[in-house]
Amino acid sequence: MAEPDTDHNWYALYTRHQHEKAAAGTLQKKGFEIFLPLYTTDHRWQDRIKQVSLPLFPCYIFLRGGLNRWLQIMTTPGVCGIVGFGAPAAIPTSEIEGVRRMVETTLRVEPHPFLRSGDWVRVKSGPLVGLEGILIYKKNRTRLVLSVEMLGKSVATEVDGNIVERIPARSPGCFLDGRGGCSAPTGAWT
Repeated sequence: MAEPDTDHNWYALYTRHQHEKAAAGTLQKKGFEIFLPLYTTDHRWQDRIKQVSLPLFPCYIFLRGGLNRWLQIMTTPGVCGIVGFGAPAAIPTSEIEGVRRMVETTLRVEPHPFLRSGDWVRVKSGPLVGLEGILIYKKNRTRLVLSVEMLGKSVATEVDGNIVERIPARSPGCFLDGRGGCSAPTGAWT
């Protein structure tokens, strides 16, 4: 009898290039909770332009819990490994939920180079209210950048500069504890 899964942390799985969708589908069929954020972009061929859905984080999919079934995870075609530093490392739920909220809105979301510097802001109103990230300017437009620290990857979406407020910057490895303070990351699998 299988041991019940009491682990509710999110983990990143590293996949083969362009195998994210197939691996995510197979893992879902095996009963795992998977999050594969996609974005839509125009892909240009010589004779046509077509909209395609691509992974927001190429070569990565997110898995919630289930590490007690690691053999089923690792034998999934396209999965190369679990991201971690000697052991699988948990990703803060706030980072996953932030990306999920960005993807589920009608706003245009796209991959963005990872940033460590800039003004930290909190969205005050609209569909992204409460999200925190780095404010940048690109082509005279204001964008909010959310980062998944462990992967060194970020996503960006356009926001109105009037609906954000500056907040104290977080230091790397500092996770907001819900009271505006910092705490150390928790939940790494050992």
